[in-house]
Amino acid sequence: MDENHAAHLTREILSKLLIPQQDPVSVRLWDGTLWPDETPRPATLVLKHPGALRAMFLRGTELALGEAYLYDDFDIEGNVEAAFDLAEALQRRVSGWRTGWDLMRRLVKLPEGRKGVETARGPARLRGRRHSIERDRQAISYHYDVSNDFYRLFLDERMVYSCAYFAYPEESLDAAQMRKLDYICRKLRLKAGQRLLDIGCGWGALVMHAAQYYGVEATGITLSKPQAELASERIAQAGLADRCRVLVQDYRQVPEDAPYDALVSVGMFEHVGEAKLPAYFRKAWALLKPQGVFLNHGIACNALTPKARGKTFSNTYVFPDGELVPISTTLRIAESCGFEVRDVESLREHYALTLRQWVRRLEAHHAEALQYVDEPTYRVWRLFMSGSAHGFTVGRLNVYQALLVKPGERGASGLPLQRADWYE
Repeated sequence: MDENHAAHLTREILSKLLIPQQDPVSVRLWDGTLWPDETPRPATLVLKHPGALRAMFLRGTELALGEAYLYDDFDIEGNVEAAFDLAEALQRRVSGWRTGWDLMRRLVKLPEGRKGVETARGPARLRGRRHSIERDRQAISYHYDVSNDFYRLFLDERMVYSCAYFAYPEESLDAAQMRKLDYICRKLRLKAGQRLLDIGCGWGALVMHAAQYYGVEATGITLSKPQAELASERIAQAGLADRCRVLVQDYRQVPEDAPYDALVSVGMFEHVGEAKLPAYFRKAWALLKPQGVFLNHGIACNALTPKARGKTFSNTYVFPDGELVPISTTLRIAESCGFEVRDVESLREHYALTLRQWVRRLEAHHAEALQYVDEPTYRVWRLFMSGSAHGFTVGRLNVYQALLVKPGERGASGLPLQRADWYE
């Protein structure tokens, strides 16, 4: 098929798929022509070759569409998040079998796309029993051991890789992340001399903040050796090594002979796996003193959203073995392990704001990012963070801070009657 015929067929397919008056995207073909017109729109899909639409839609899966973007069958200029609105609209439009058959009949006439793309980051291939300690270590390494320098490009100065806490939408990421760290410490009501364990501590921002400003003895654990090495360097530079440390350790391996006053887990919970949640909360219970508090901060799926079947873009290229559950499931399991639920707060809008800032910062450092990772890897983060921002915006995703307490004798919580001290 010559390129003129492919261009004509591509426009035919686009006219079946897209509604120019509703959809927030334009399409630029490989020959530079725009469809449907030159009206400015929030995003532009750039088709890189005559078989681009075939690569994007013939298999009819989210994974295929994501791979077509990763491997440069198409690119997205402008607001990537707007493209997710389009993706949802397309799913609805092709759901009928007649529409789907008509689309497939046209797509197979297009030439095949690129083959044999070389990349340093292929799909995750984990070995061993699901959610065993060794396999979890592989999953964490796949996502987090990309490059500390790469993460520095889009995270705040403390390298906090979780939802920030904004006072207003335009607030700086550094200020919002600092507020989040302090908010967690106030929710835990940390006091000098107490012992804190941070499960999944990342690059150590929270344990450093708790040790420096609240005088606690803070231990963080992570399965990522590069994270632990950088965290230890930062702790030493800050002069906190006498009361702050980060270890490479699985939560299941933490000794129970010296219980902690407080536990915190921020952004790690999603890696545990639903089947392992009872063991996770039982371990947290065993690690806490009576009247100890546990703040569990994690992403949740909407209980009304059907679970995805088969391979998804996320479990193939982003968070292998990651699992999201509704908040009701989390709280039910925590209670079944003995915890009392004292507070649950949704930070859904805050995570959308956080992700948008991360995406903007990553895009602004595109050229620099390619010093540490290749183009497909850069695109993985650009795509998944934009898609996550969309998910939090429309309510498909949520993120909750659940404050749990291990009751003492005769049910004593040790907590004050009000939470006013959180907001002082």
